[in-house]
Amino acid sequence: MSNHTPTPLSQAWLDTLQAGGYRITRPLQVIVEILANSTRALGPVNIYDLARKEYPKTGLVTVYRALEKLEATGLVQRVHQADGCHAYLRAANGHEHILLCSLCGQVVYFAGDDLSDLIARVEGQSGFTIQEHWLQFHGLCANCQ
Repeated sequence: MSNHTPTPLSQAWLDTLQAGGYRITRPLQVIVEILANSTRALGPVNIYDLARKEYPKTGLVTVYRALEKLEATGLVQRVHQADGCHAYLRAANGHEHILLCSLCGQVVYFAGDDLSDLIARVEGQSGFTIQEHWLQFHGLCANCQ
């Protein structure tokens, strides 16, 4: 990555961050490249380990700050896992949802079905007005079965 041009997705993320007033540092560039191109949900320590291979001066606090920035701008989303640990992956586009392998963390995005009937039923039963939803399935990918 060090001598590579950022991928189109990571460059778009960097442009979004810069437009939001964030300073683009080398550690942030490395973290963005890792997350934008990962096919797995990654925890902060995983990101830290990967980033240090590319830029050894990256600190764990820098990773947490970068994750806050990326989450605040809607570029990544937090994934809740069974052990309570949080991992991060690129935010879904539009009405995508995720399939997450419970063993290896592989992520597959899929287009969501029409959930309007379920949402209407839940609203009617609860009295809530649902403004958004987040659907993720946990299971075993083909390689982990």
